[in-house]
Amino acid sequence: MDITYQEYSRALKLGRKLYRASLLRGESPYLPVLEQILQNTAIVSQESLGTVEIPLDQVIGTRYSSRHQAFTHGFMPIMNENTEFAHKWINLCKAHLESGIRDPIIAYEFLNQFYVLEGHKRVSVLKYFGAASIRCTVTRLIPEPDDTEESRIYQEFLRFYRLTQVNSVWFSAPGGFDALLAAVGTSMDALWSEQERTQFRFFYSAFQRCYQEEGGGKLSLTAGDALLVYLNIYDYVSSKDKPECVLRTELSRIWDEICNKDSNADIRLILKPSEHKTIFPLFSAKHLRIAFVHEQTAASSSWTYAHELGRKDMEAAFDGQVETICLDHADTEEAAEKAIDAAITDGSDLIFTTSPRLLNASVRAALENPKAKILNCSLNTPHPSVRTYYARMYEAKFLMGVIAGCLTPDNKIGYLADYPIYGITANINAFALGAKMVNPYAQVLLEWSKTTEQNGQDRLKHSGISYISDQDMITPDHPSSRRVGLYHSDNDGILHNTALSIWRWGKLYETIVRNYLRGGWKADTSGTDAINYWWGMDTGVIDLVCSRSLPEETTRLVRLLRQAICSGTFQPFSGLFTTQDGTELDYRDSSITPEQIITMDWLLDNITGSLPSFDALLPEAQALVHIQGIKKS
Repeated sequence: MDITYQEYSRALKLGRKLYRASLLRGESPYLPVLEQILQNTAIVSQESLGTVEIPLDQVIGTRYSSRHQAFTHGFMPIMNENTEFAHKWINLCKAHLESGIRDPIIAYEFLNQFYVLEGHKRVSVLKYFGAASIRCTVTRLIPEPDDTEESRIYQEFLRFYRLTQVNSVWFSAPGGFDALLAAVGTSMDALWSEQERTQFRFFYSAFQRCYQEEGGGKLSLTAGDALLVYLNIYDYVSSKDKPECVLRTELSRIWDEICNKDSNADIRLILKPSEHKTIFPLFSAKHLRIAFVHEQTAASSSWTYAHELGRKDMEAAFDGQVETICLDHADTEEAAEKAIDAAITDGSDLIFTTSPRLLNASVRAALENPKAKILNCSLNTPHPSVRTYYARMYEAKFLMGVIAGCLTPDNKIGYLADYPIYGITANINAFALGAKMVNPYAQVLLEWSKTTEQNGQDRLKHSGISYISDQDMITPDHPSSRRVGLYHSDNDGILHNTALSIWRWGKLYETIVRNYLRGGWKADTSGTDAINYWWGMDTGVIDLVCSRSLPEETTRLVRLLRQAICSGTFQPFSGLFTTQDGTELDYRDSSITPEQIITMDWLLDNITGSLPSFDALLPEAQALVHIQGIKKS
């Protein structure tokens, strides 16, 4: 028997198996029909895409019902071997094996899935042989947009396609296409070159094969969803030319991260230090070696300087039981990896990486060294392989807003922020809430210090505003600067510090280490959840220092509010709020959740200013926002 007849017999067997399986599930065994799908759908426009390469796994049905009963799902044939249909299929099979099928099919695209008008048997033969794509003359049918998630995803895809001409990637939730553009590192409105398209297609095709081989078909995530998890750990520039065997190894290594995403495992916020008692009383006598990895140095960065103070305070608190090492200048991915690897090789029991920019290197190191215990200073990160820690600075910012609202002579207050990342919006809104609580006419002018525009600090300086909330920490190269915390300018232009919010990193590190010594590390573990320590004023990690020149009444009010926050009897984000766009948020009877505070993407109506766009940020800010940036809904 001719080999092509044998191929048809095998394809027919597959088709009949799929046919029976569909009937057992109570589903139609035939191809989906687009004309039936569109009966209750308003098509607002048609667009000719010309002849393009389309992924075969996205060719799912037929344009009209006349052909749909010749195939089952997946385009496998179900007509007997002695039919004219079978002979034509066999002839196409011969052509494919001898010279390849070259003539393009004709199909309609609807919601990035394709329905064949002409060329059903070509699709069937190529799907049987496992081809990845097919040439196709495509007409796109664009439905009327609505508020459904499916429609939002498709509208995002249309914008993505116009920039990239890539139709093979898809996401299960809105935001994926913009996240992919950011991960690839291209501008949100730049057309891709032919070279960029080709590079991405080859890379994504290899990734997609590896994903399916690893078991992606058993998950609810698309290959695109999994790709975003991968690109959050391994950057695209260094990955796009990797051999498929390397991609397969790395994908296997991060599979728990992908499964964590698939199961929607929570980021478990631990809001207070846990009280754990060890079974072994002498365990606390263990000598610990702890490494701190800094992106910059204490001499060049106020952030690193604060963490270095914390490291030394923590080491002193244990009186020789804890030994620490400091590894700085981890300001590139390569340098970060080398520093963390050095800490692991050194035998560190715990490794603290003190910047969100070190997150990806921390995750990679933890995945390659499962026994390493690595904690990264960041917020709202979904990686179960590392733990993260941060502090609820918004509590102190609320109190600073109260002070500014009490003291402003003209109801105007300035606020300088740096990066639009998780937690920062809550700081801004809490400050504005505090000001409004004591002064209903208080207005906050918001500026940013990490944008390409004129320096926000200078704009505030020349705005005539008396009270300004500036950076939280003293810059090492300007230790005598008064532009820190909340300050005001007198009639002679002299600055006076009023209040300063303080990160007590030493207290946080000491508490985490004591918890580890008492056996709390394992006790905090909960399945596949990512663990984030997010502590506030009640733990002493955050504090507020006020000038002695504050009016006694204001000092007393701040003290009372501080006590209420620490005791849990008062939450700054409680009440009825109005956002800049007029939306009312009612938290009078139900509490706002910690997750809602972290991911705030709105500003209150007594704030003048906005969250900067990604393109308006300086390169250093873009790098951080890519990792920790607020995801706008």
